[in-house]
Parts: sequence; C-alpha cells; structure tokens
Amino acid sequence: MQKRVKGGIVLLGALSLLAAACGSDDEDGGSSATTEAASDTTAAPGGESAGGKVGFILPDSASSARWESFDRPLIEAECETAGLDCVIQNAEGDADNMATIADQMIADGVKVLAIVNLDSDSGAAIQEKAAAAGVKNIDYDRLTLGGSADVYVSFDNVAVGTAQGEGIIECMGGAGAVEGKKIIQLHGSPTDNNATLFKQGYQDAIADSGIETVGEEAVPDWDNAQGGVIFEQLLTAAGGQIDGVLVANDGLSLAAQAVLADAGLSVPTTGQDATVEGLRAILQGTQCMTVYKPVVEEANGAVAAAVALLNGEDVPANATINNEVADIPYVQAEVQSIFIDQVKDVVADGFVDAAELCEGIEDLCAENGITV
Repeated sequence: MQKRVKGGIVLLGALSLLAAACGSDDEDGGSSATTEAASDTTAAPGGESAGGKVGFILPDSASSARWESFDRPLIEAECETAGLDCVIQNAEGDADNMATIADQMIADGVKVLAIVNLDSDSGAAIQEKAAAAGVKNIDYDRLTLGGSADVYVSFDNVAVGTAQGEGIIECMGGAGAVEGKKIIQLHGSPTDNNATLFKQGYQDAIADSGIETVGEEAVPDWDNAQGGVIFEQLLTAAGGQIDGVLVANDGLSLAAQAVLADAGLSVPTTGQDATVEGLRAILQGTQCMTVYKPVVEEANGAVAAAVALLNGEDVPANATINNEVADIPYVQAEVQSIFIDQVKDVVADGFVDAAELCEGIEDLCAENGITV
C-alpha cells in the first residue's frame, strides 16, 4: 500500500526558483484552510533579494528527532542556496527561553522571524512584539492561533491524522474487520494546535469503523517519558485488553511499545515523522505505520516565504488558512503513509540514511528492498 494524502502540494520547483532568483546566488483547533490554484498564489521571481537576517526558532530536541536531525540542516542548506543570513536556535521546550531568544533576535536586527510555537499564547506574544518592531512573522509547522503571522508553512495536519486513522484500521485487518476491536488513543500536546488537527483527522477516519476507544489522553509537551506513564495507566485501566494503539507521533509510539513489551503484549501502533527509530520499529514489527512528512518541502517553503517577505512580494503559497485573526497565506505540503513496504521510499528520498537505519537489522532491510 502506498498512499499520498494530498492537502495542496507545495510547488518545489517554483519555490526553488523564487529562492534562487531572489537570493544572492473547522474543529476545536479553531482554524480552517482553503486550497487555491497554485497559479493564482505563486509569486513570480522579483529580482535581487532585499537582504536582511532571518531568525528561526525550533521548539525542542526531545519530542521528536526531526527538529535537529532534519529541519535544522535543511533550513541551513536552503538559506545558503538563497543567500540568506539565517540564525537558527532551539528553545528546548521552554516558552520563556523561546521568548528570550526571540527578543535577542529582534534586537540583533532580524527582518523575518520564523517560530515553531510551544503554545499559541506564548507564540502570539512573540509575534506581537516582532510585528511592533517591523519584523515579519512566519508560523513554521505549527499555526499560532491569535497570532500575527504573515504566512504559515506546514503540512496538511488534518490529512496527517486521517492517514493515522486509516492506518490503524489497515493495521488491524482493514475496513470490515475492525468491528468491536479496542484501541487506546495517545494524543499529542494539548497546547499544540497541530495535535488538535491530527486528532480531528484520525477520529473522523475511525468514526464509523466500529472501533471502540477504551482510553485516550493527551500528552503534555509531547513528553515521551510522560507519554509512557500515561499509556501504562490507560492500558491498566483497560485490563490490557486492546487490539491497537492510535499514537500521534513516533516518539510516543516507541514509549507505548516499551510498555506493551513489558506487559508481554504485541499490538499495532501508529506514528508520525518517519524517524529512524520509528522506521526501525516498523521493520522490526513493533510499529505498524508512520506518516512521512518531507521536511525538505517545509524548509524550502519557509525560506522562499522569507525571501518574498524581505522583498515585499507575495508569498508563494498554494492555500490560505485562518488563524483566528485573519486569513493568511498557507504553504501546504503533502504527506505519505508509510507501512513496511514503503520504508524503502523514505530511504530513496534521502530523508534517512540507510546505514543508520539498518545498523544491526541488515537482514530486515534486505528483505524489504533497502540496500546499505
């Protein structure tokens, strides 16, 4: 099974051309997106870059390996290609630290500030201060509800959840075979609007399937250790009688898998981010699927958006989204469901290194078409 969940594909060619030309070389989430024709929203190259420093603040390095392993190097590479002076820092899960980093970046003269908020309230406060200083704002990956972002660059997060919901159905035997089967749902952080959208997507996907949810809870700050504790409590309350676990990302999925192993249970789990650890778990049979979000599209889209904002041009977006303040441009990328047969696709894309993925499980990689 190979499935692309489309939510408005980012036009990488157009984005790359723009960056190169401009550079020196409705649910409880409270937001809704509208996909538009790309030809109507993609700005044409506008000459030399206006110049200026761009700041990126990543959220943490604990909730997911993606932020430091993928986003940082990809943003750095695209900034270099576009000829931008980009500063990238990590808030390490501390909202006060993120605010301090933002203050320093603004004082140091950034013209564009891109943040992955830790929660909408603290993110909106950062963006308000940036806007008052004449700094343009980018919401990177997570939408800041009530914020001042000039553009949102992310994936279709409801589609991510849809892929997970459809995934757990497939993992437990497919439509028509899941009536009465019991699952636990382990949600992402309650302060992350993306987690709300993931939940919307997967709960809608399983709504009429006949699956029974026997326990569910959100995990504060996507904390994997806390997620394991929460899952153990939910599993105990369910008497250990479950058929699957619908989990919001790979880190929490791995935490749930450890609890299941300790209890002598083996049931399918879902995930997200296509991390090396998550993909290894899929190959080893302890995780059924993950959702691959090609971060290169997000990184390239954010840099192209920064160039456009620096030049005073229209952002090359392919959708719009409402952040509870206004409709803003939305650079929206596609996602892909990854089951064991598609792990090789993530390697082929260059997203993960085959040698790292396959260390110690070379036989499983070979069986699934992955060459080291």
